[in-house]
Amino acid sequence: MSLTSVKGAPPDKWLVTLSVSCGTLMASIDASIINVALPQIRGAVGATLQEVTWASTGFIIASVLVLPLTGLVGRLFGQKRAYLVCLALFTGSSFLCGLAWNLPSLVCFRVLQGLSSAVLTPTEQAILRRTFPPEEQGMAMAVFSMVIVAGPAVGPTLGGFIVDNLHWSWIFFINLPVGALGLLMVWRFVEEPPELLAAERAAAERQRRNMDWSGIALLSVGLASLQYMLEEGQSRDWFDSPAISACALVASLCLPAFVLRSLRAPAPAVELRLFRDPVFTSGALLGAVIFFVLVAGLFLLSLFMQEVLGFTATHAGLALMPRTLAMMVTMPIVGRLYGRLPSRWLIATGVLLTGLGVYLMSRFSLDTAMQDIVGSIILQGLGTSLIFVPLNTVALDHVPRSRLADAAGVIGLLRQVGSSLGLAFFVSALTRYTAQAREALGAHLTADRPEPLAWLGQVRGGFLARGLDEASAHEASLRLLAGTTLRQATILAFDRLFLLAALLLLGVLPLLLFLRTSPRSGPRGRAHLDVEA
Repeated sequence: MSLTSVKGAPPDKWLVTLSVSCGTLMASIDASIINVALPQIRGAVGATLQEVTWASTGFIIASVLVLPLTGLVGRLFGQKRAYLVCLALFTGSSFLCGLAWNLPSLVCFRVLQGLSSAVLTPTEQAILRRTFPPEEQGMAMAVFSMVIVAGPAVGPTLGGFIVDNLHWSWIFFINLPVGALGLLMVWRFVEEPPELLAAERAAAERQRRNMDWSGIALLSVGLASLQYMLEEGQSRDWFDSPAISACALVASLCLPAFVLRSLRAPAPAVELRLFRDPVFTSGALLGAVIFFVLVAGLFLLSLFMQEVLGFTATHAGLALMPRTLAMMVTMPIVGRLYGRLPSRWLIATGVLLTGLGVYLMSRFSLDTAMQDIVGSIILQGLGTSLIFVPLNTVALDHVPRSRLADAAGVIGLLRQVGSSLGLAFFVSALTRYTAQAREALGAHLTADRPEPLAWLGQVRGGFLARGLDEASAHEASLRLLAGTTLRQATILAFDRLFLLAALLLLGVLPLLLFLRTSPRSGPRGRAHLDVEA
């Protein structure tokens, strides 16, 4: 059953979609837009580069804490009211971020942004699932996926433009008109079915009588420790740091204790019994594994373009735009194909296309041209569309309507943790592989080999011709050789990691055997979505 308006007529599904997409798009953009502005913010608030990164880290940790509690928030306050309150809080905290006068105030307001933004995305997903008719669930998730992927693509480019032409505070102030429009449209066009509201009120009353405070505490402490470890581990030399070791210990104790507590609680804060459904479990875990590779691959590509090829942050963002454009063109098509073709076929095709695009990146060098980068990322965009539209749809196919927000929050949490694990793994591997490649190249730069001696002699001659004395020319040529060696080692490390990412993506294919769907997964078999678990 679709949503019902106050006047009894079903609301326009596209107006509902546009209404709830405003907040989600802002939250998606704000997760990444700040990264390109950190150098300017650092000078404005008088912080070191290491300290100012907490403006980004605080946002991520806060959002991770709330994601699995989205269903609880929706039951206690209602989906529409929860969305409106969190959108208002997000818009207000965006305004405060733009007014921040020092680092503690900025981090505090960014935490408020993260707490409120975490509710917006799963709640939109739940509202869209309730709004679109059963035969159009694939299209609903296509629209949802388009909003989600637009943020990381638009964020860095938009942030770079604002920083280059305006004050950094405008990366937050631009949220104000969008937030106001979203509030107005959600209040006007989004309604909840009376029977669903009644079921949520009953669930909320039961939740209040049996509030699982200990489970919430264990989850919050465990997730905060885990996310801090993943965000800060690389910069603190991982387990050589007492703080990182302590976070790992706390997470390893609190998270299993939370699982045990939730399975025994009469009204758990997070409905882990959703994992009894093999369709939900396989879809959620498969998405986390794919995010482990894809998010890290995009980060590495952006880093490669800026650190090796010399792109500015704005140019790197523009280079990634064709991927988003390819996804936005393809996703509605994939949404229509869902239900007509087996989900496994669509996802397998997407994995192969994405893997091919990542493999092409493993052949990048200093001579790589823009068209080579664009070709590889367009393949990844097409593949990602084929992966996530059916995956987002099939994972929620058998989830009761009253548990859609719970399920969407858990899926979002698993993907965020998968992304953080992937980034931590690949960034650590980049450092290690670069050192290994530099050592291997250095073994060939010995005094008994004529090639490096001839190169040094040629370079030294060039410096002498420019007026340097013999000692200075010799020292400059050695520094240039060391820099060239490091650059080549970095390229080799990137190529090795891109190849590893492609192989890991291909390793996902056998996991599709565990993506268990039933004959009711198609659009003709979703009437059970309206049934309470």
